[in-house]
Amino acid sequence: MHLPLCIYPYVFTPMYLPLYIYTPLNYNTRMDKKVISTNRKAFHDFLIFDKFIAGMVLTGTEIKSIRKGTVNLKDSFAKIEDNEMFLYGMHISPYEQGNRFNHKPDRVRKLLLQKREILKIQDKVKKDGVTIVPLELFLTHGFAKIEIGLAKGKKIYDKREAIAKKTQERDIQRLVKR
Repeated sequence: MHLPLCIYPYVFTPMYLPLYIYTPLNYNTRMDKKVISTNRKAFHDFLIFDKFIAGMVLTGTEIKSIRKGTVNLKDSFAKIEDNEMFLYGMHISPYEQGNRFNHKPDRVRKLLLQKREILKIQDKVKKDGVTIVPLELFLTHGFAKIEIGLAKGKKIYDKREAIAKKTQERDIQRLVKR
């Protein structure tokens, strides 16, 4: 009878034990994510098709303000210019302990994506007429990341249907709890 290779080591000394015992959790498998801000209006006004995670180019006082949680994504959007993506309209409040080198709250910020992702997004924007909307700002391993989505605007009747569906689900949950 043969056992699987990873359970049955060839030699029974500790230095020949299988590698999986000694490997720590992979950096990519464990996602320590602290959500700073969500764009709830985007989920109300748009149908989200695709989501991407992008890094951001920030100054020192901006990252300190983000860690403090003084960010507003409400009216922000992203554009692609010269194969680079930029985020407009995201408001990061000035850092209170910042000096004269404090950042401008509404400046344009560059998003960091791989070139093939930018080309894929650019292709969808041109063909399908979708908008690039930021959905969520979060910190992971000390870095600020933003989740952007390709979205299409909802019609008024779609919004009404979504509201009616939410109220029905809420009523059902209330009845179940009793």
